[in-house]
Amino acid sequence: MTGPAPTASSALLERYDRALLGVFGTPRAVLTRGEGCYVWDADGARYLDLLAGIAVNVLGHAHPAVVAAVSAQAARLVHVSNFFTTTAQVELAERLLEVAGAPSGSAVFFANSGTEAVEAAVKLSRRTGRTRIVAAEGGFHGRTTGALALTHKPAYREPFEPLLPDVTHVPYGDEAALRAAVTGDVAAVVLEPIQGEAGVIEADPAYLRLARELTTAHGALLVLDEVQTGIGRTGSWFAFQQAGVVPDAMTLAKGLGGGVPIGALVTFGPGVSGLLTAGQHGTTFGGNPLACAAGLAVLDTVEKEGLLTRATELGERLAGGVLATGHPLVAGVRGRGLHRAIVLTADVSAAVADRAHRAGFIVNPVQPDALRLTPPLVLTDAQVDDFVAALPALLDGPEASA
Repeated sequence: MTGPAPTASSALLERYDRALLGVFGTPRAVLTRGEGCYVWDADGARYLDLLAGIAVNVLGHAHPAVVAAVSAQAARLVHVSNFFTTTAQVELAERLLEVAGAPSGSAVFFANSGTEAVEAAVKLSRRTGRTRIVAAEGGFHGRTTGALALTHKPAYREPFEPLLPDVTHVPYGDEAALRAAVTGDVAAVVLEPIQGEAGVIEADPAYLRLARELTTAHGALLVLDEVQTGIGRTGSWFAFQQAGVVPDAMTLAKGLGGGVPIGALVTFGPGVSGLLTAGQHGTTFGGNPLACAAGLAVLDTVEKEGLLTRATELGERLAGGVLATGHPLVAGVRGRGLHRAIVLTADVSAAVADRAHRAGFIVNPVQPDALRLTPPLVLTDAQVDDFVAALPALLDGPEASA
């Protein structure tokens, strides 16, 4: 007796397991193309992508502006190394400083990912002459060994210890703990305005303002990790702009390239920007013209299409719709803009995400009791309503009452 014939997806997943390191486990599906907020797998099934590559594809998939920019740049110049610069690199740096409202003397270092941007921030902090860094419990800042020292999750850290020393983790949002930790030997305080991997937990603006006051008082740097929250996801270009603080530096990646890998460290003001000088840091691919052309297309499109306002409107529509279901498993909705989590009354997020996948929706069970939603900023009202209408059925099931 023979089993069912393998599908295109199952065959490719078998090849995946044989050819790739198993650090991600076996993927849920083999995706072959995307358009707007939808993706299709190798068997032809369509999904509404409410994760966007984990807050990466801010313009969705195959957006004409990104396709045109990358295609045109690839036809001219893809890579030059940082012995040289390009128009795209200069223009993207200028544009980032503009939308960040950065003062004169601010600067940008381009990398290839968020964790590389954090590594640059760690080096920046060492140039203060101090070594101790304060980070938050629940924080996620990357998986290279330097960034991993700031990341709090033991399962990520423990297999690779000892890590970078002199990192103090404090409870996120605890003002007393932050006051106690930030003393004259601290080089930097590194915080996410909204902790994504912890379950989309937002800091009170007063907490971020306190971090600003303490670091200023003690001569330390305030570094805000905006890898997930940046590029319009929370309804402003960067989440710090809603908290009324200006950091000494911020890290960016994910949405900046709209799917093309790029990261950035932005330093605010000449004093901080002057800490890293020629030869003290570098990268081969960082700031390459292809990625910078994509970044420019993303920033221009977010502005032209009014996507900052749309992120706020859609986030409120999504949160309101979820709460209006009145489903007993829904405890609430956290987050801001299109950086959201549906909080559940039971630890069943994995089962709900699995049902959602089978029903044609991609969501992320970021915590046992939380489903993360970071959809493209080009999501439509109708697509929000489709998900909200389907949600009660996704929440129901034998696992939901466990």
